Amino acid sequence: MPELSPEVFVTDTATTKNSLIVVSNRLPFVLKTNPETKALERKASAGGLVTAVCPVVINGKGLWVGWSGLHLKDDVVIPESDPNDHTPTAGLKSSQVVCVNMDPLIFDSYYNGCCNGTFWPLFHSMPGRAIFSSDHWRNYVIANKLFAKRTIEALERCHESQRENVGTPIVWIHDYHLMLAANWVREAAEEKGLAFQLAFFLHIPFPPWDIFRLLPWSDEILQGMLGCDMVGFHIRDYCLNFVDCCQRSLGCRVDRKNLLVEHGGRSVRIRPLPIGIPFERFVELATRAKRVIKTKQQIILGVDRLDYTKGLVNRLKAFELLLEKHPEHLGNVNLLQIAVPSRTDVKEYQELKEEMDQLVGRINGRFTTANWSPIRYIYGCVSQDELAAFYRDAKVALVTPLRDGMNLVAKEFVACQISESPGVLIVSPFAGAGEMMHEALLCNPYEVDDAAEVIHRALTMPEDERKLRMSRLRRREMENDVNHWMRCFLKAMGSLEEDDIGTTSMQPVSIDDFDEFLLNYIGYNHKLALLLDYDGTLAPIAPHPDLAILPPETKNVLLRLSNHSDVHIAIVSGRNVDNVRQMVGIEGITYAGSHGLEIIHPDGSKFVHPMPIEFEDKVSHLLKELQDSVCGDGAWVENKGALLTFHYRETPVDLRPTMVEKARRIIKKFGFLAHDAHCALEAKPPVQWNKGRASIYILRTAFGVDWTERMKIIYAGDDATDEDAMQALKGIAMTFRVTSSHIVKTSAQRRLPSTDSVLTMLKWVERHFMRRKPRANSLTYKSRRKDGMKMQMCFDLSSPSSNTQTSSSDEPHE
Repeated sequence: MPELSPEVFVTDTATTKNSLIVVSNRLPFVLKTNPETKALERKASAGGLVTAVCPVVINGKGLWVGWSGLHLKDDVVIPESDPNDHTPTAGLKSSQVVCVNMDPLIFDSYYNGCCNGTFWPLFHSMPGRAIFSSDHWRNYVIANKLFAKRTIEALERCHESQRENVGTPIVWIHDYHLMLAANWVREAAEEKGLAFQLAFFLHIPFPPWDIFRLLPWSDEILQGMLGCDMVGFHIRDYCLNFVDCCQRSLGCRVDRKNLLVEHGGRSVRIRPLPIGIPFERFVELATRAKRVIKTKQQIILGVDRLDYTKGLVNRLKAFELLLEKHPEHLGNVNLLQIAVPSRTDVKEYQELKEEMDQLVGRINGRFTTANWSPIRYIYGCVSQDELAAFYRDAKVALVTPLRDGMNLVAKEFVACQISESPGVLIVSPFAGAGEMMHEALLCNPYEVDDAAEVIHRALTMPEDERKLRMSRLRRREMENDVNHWMRCFLKAMGSLEEDDIGTTSMQPVSIDDFDEFLLNYIGYNHKLALLLDYDGTLAPIAPHPDLAILPPETKNVLLRLSNHSDVHIAIVSGRNVDNVRQMVGIEGITYAGSHGLEIIHPDGSKFVHPMPIEFEDKVSHLLKELQDSVCGDGAWVENKGALLTFHYRETPVDLRPTMVEKARRIIKKFGFLAHDAHCALEAKPPVQWNKGRASIYILRTAFGVDWTERMKIIYAGDDATDEDAMQALKGIAMTFRVTSSHIVKTSAQRRLPSTDSVLTMLKWVERHFMRRKPRANSLTYKSRRKDGMKMQMCFDLSSPSSNTQTSSSDEPHE
């Protein structure tokens, strides 16, 4: 929508018992420096967001977080509004404004580089125009963290001033500039014990998966948005695109019927919330506006920002073709194209303006007569009174973007069509408005010939058909105005009444959820190797490792699976191997400890990866220095033999950053590698061995060099160390990542919300293998070693290499 000057108006705003904190890239006004007094002054902004939301923030004593339009210092005081200002932002006091300030270079990289250079073209399904820069992405992350920090400050202020019996504050984050912020808001709010509801709304389209996955940081974007309780889009198609991306890119469980995505153990609601306009305001503007079109020709109107997504070049070519194919319109129609300047310092936009200028000049030069010129081209801004007059008196409105989130120009045109002989709306099917405004004529801007015919049909449409179409369009837009949009949002958040789309939470993970992809993967003829992490995967994370007890039901399922001839189990943990063996307590399975540096095979034989001699003594010295330097305030060091783990789960949140950074420096000083874990820092020796290498070794020694042809693999883990195994097994195993609500980059094919869902997956495996008929070509025998260790071996009689073992100087036979 073009940026136009705001007007005074009265609106029936929605109200809520919840305080509303709005977070957007820009404040609802911009700050300007008065050239005479040098004082800061407010200049109100126009737009549907400000119109609908600002009165709710004002009336509910809420807050608005955003950038002011100037790069200010944090101690600069935001001025109050002008006493003569009667726009929607007039009542927003400076105490209700939380200004976000950042370094100008970071802001330029974040805003112009990442937001407008990457997300804008990609989300508008124009990947060829997108620039993927890791520097821009890093600054986007920095900016989103800063917005999140200021939002938490606003939430704290809201709680301090909150009256009794007032509903939980709603934090509403807006648009593609802030798609990561929600996770950091959630994390900090939960740590501080602040009650909140978190929502996000995207004002541009959300692309389909095959385009979205081109983004190198697609996983982070999805998880950033999923940090909210509710994510809103303009239309259902965008919702379904988002749900599809969550399933295909993140491996999340989804419910397409009820528009739900499960992430981090939460059910995130995805809702279509088509934005409207202040309908009565535009009717009033159209009623009082003076006539500005004083020609007898029929006016075809276009109003757009000068942006490559708007299809302006295609529109001019379609109009030129109209004049060629239908010469009866020569001298009788005018195309009035208003192009609002946009990003004039960007070369791509400068080239678009030059192309438009040349095209307008060529068409006018070709068809202009002494008394008539076909195109009137206005490059600049117009007042809303003048725009309303154009809307009112135009006979056809062309809203034909190549891609658009909604496009409010179509709705504004309809609102201003108050004459007895109304015009015709032509809209692109690639705009959100095209999905909603069914009585408009659809026009594919890519088909120039067809577009010319649609324009001809609009110009020659009988009056009774025009009246019928326009009356239905006006009725819908009057009912679904901008305040209806606000009420729908509050309804979706449960602030006004029950959400009427359907259930708001997904059912717990069930055995049947695994049918489709696990059954197709495992089939009925392969053996299965289950490689499972312990803490956070089989056993819930506990404040102390000794308290992370394997649930009895999980242990019983594992025990039964360990006795099945076609299932091999390996527990791959960061604990030392003797500890994890003790915690699980099941004989006849493989145990890998210290991230695979130590392995005990089912027959009791042991593999220990060699450690550089110089590091054997360093472990004890590192342990002592960590204990002397950073242990305190609940932090402690766990000695695992080959490696150490610095735990800080019980440390107060505000003390963690300094303490962890100091521990990291100490670990690196001793030559060890520092790896982040769940509220812990692991010190690992610098050896080329990890859970990935260990998993391949376990499979090879257990099943021979051709194990990939006869085995199916399931790997499940919950932290960064498990990613090594998921990477090593990528393409040859089914991998699961147990994730929290924080942003997690994973190579896993599927995400599971909790250890309970891992148990459900194991139950599916048990059910599947118990249903399978005994393999006719498989012979199983069990023997017991002299030391009492049970040994189970399987021989596939159809394959002479089934019991082939490999050996090397440091890798013993099983």
